[in-house]
Formats: sequence, C-alpha cells, structure tokens
Amino acid sequence: MATKELIGKIIIQENIDTVNENKMPKTFVLNVPDPYKNYYGRFTEVEKPNSIIFVTKTPNSFEKILRVTRKINKEHHLKLDGAKCEITIGDRKLNGVRVKGINRYPEISTIQEYYAKEGYDFAKSEKFENKEALIRINRFFRIEKLEKGIYKSKNDSDVYYLEVPRYMSWEEFKMLTYEVKHNVTDSRYDIAKGIFYTKGGIVEMLRIVKPKATVELLKTIQSKYIERLH
Repeated sequence: MATKELIGKIIIQENIDTVNENKMPKTFVLNVPDPYKNYYGRFTEVEKPNSIIFVTKTPNSFEKILRVTRKINKEHHLKLDGAKCEITIGDRKLNGVRVKGINRYPEISTIQEYYAKEGYDFAKSEKFENKEALIRINRFFRIEKLEKGIYKSKNDSDVYYLEVPRYMSWEEFKMLTYEVKHNVTDSRYDIAKGIFYTKGGIVEMLRIVKPKATVELLKTIQSKYIERLH
C-alpha cells in the first residue's frame, strides 16, 4: 500500500506529571504517559520517556518547531519528533513543544538546552502529579490505507486511524466512547480523536492504539461511531 503523509491534530486526555529532575533549573516540563503501558506492562528494562512537553512562556508556530527540531537532529545526530501543543488543565491553557524520541530521562535537560539555544523561553517551574489534562498536538502523520477510511501508522506499529463522518465535541466524544466500549467484544484499546488536513478539507478521525488490532475490530469500532453520529 502507498504511504500518505499528512498534517493533522490529535486531542488526548491524560493524567500527567511534572518532571522534577533531569531538566533545566526553574523550568516547567511535563511527562505524558505511554498508552502502550496498558498492554505491555508498567515495567521495562529501561525506563524511557514516551512524550515530554517543554512548557513555554509564549506559543511557538508549528513551522518554527519543525525547523528547529530538524536543525537539532542534524547537528546532534538525533531522531527527535517535535510538535506544537496546547495543554488545558482546568481553566488554564499552557503552550508547549511536545518532543518524542528522547531515550533516557537524564537526556531531557540536554535536549531542553538545545531548544533554549534556539530562542525558546520556558515557563516557570511547577510541580504536581497525576493531574488531568486535555492535550492538543499538531503533528505529521505517515499512514497507509488498510480499507476505505481505515489506516495504519507507518511510524507506530500498533496505531490505527478511523475516519468518522462529523465533528464531535470532547464531551460528545467521551459519551460515545463509553457507549461503544460497552458494545464491542474487545474494549482493550486506547482511543483519542483528531483531524487530518487534506486537499479536500478537514477529515475527522479517531486514533486507536492496540497491538495487533484486526481490521474486523477496527471496522466494528468505526461502524459503532458512524451509527451514533448520523
């Protein structure tokens, strides 16, 4: 199958923690948990960051983040994936740079310093644990088509995307997700909502994380949402 590259957005709800060590002093860094741990267990031989967010004082454009991340990767022989993100915690909105591809927690401060040298101004340090947040991430997607409206990620082996017919508010998405998970035989998957930007406009989609998900299960999940969205 041919690979497509698209720009889009993912919206996830996670309980997040601040990173309190291995960071530049007096800066605000967040750790976003790995949805794969639901399936692979909590403990691995090496504890590796999944997704780190450097909270910034002001928003940074997606273009700037991509350009700077590419420069850092080239100069330091890294494979970082940088993206623009917005974090909502209660009635607060924070801006940040979401970085994937950091191999060890002690490397966080070094990576942070690379961004600081490129003009990033980090927000003042905070400290909390297990705080519910809504995170919006602008990023690139590399996908291949499995069936009409069903795609597999080319970067993450256990990630899939399902097209749905219309926009859902976060509250509607939560309500429908509760209903769907109680009406499928296998509900052991992680789900988020998002969009793809295409030449034809915005395509609404769902992101599924499930090791070795079958096309039959993906079609079932998709059809359950479609039934409820018409």
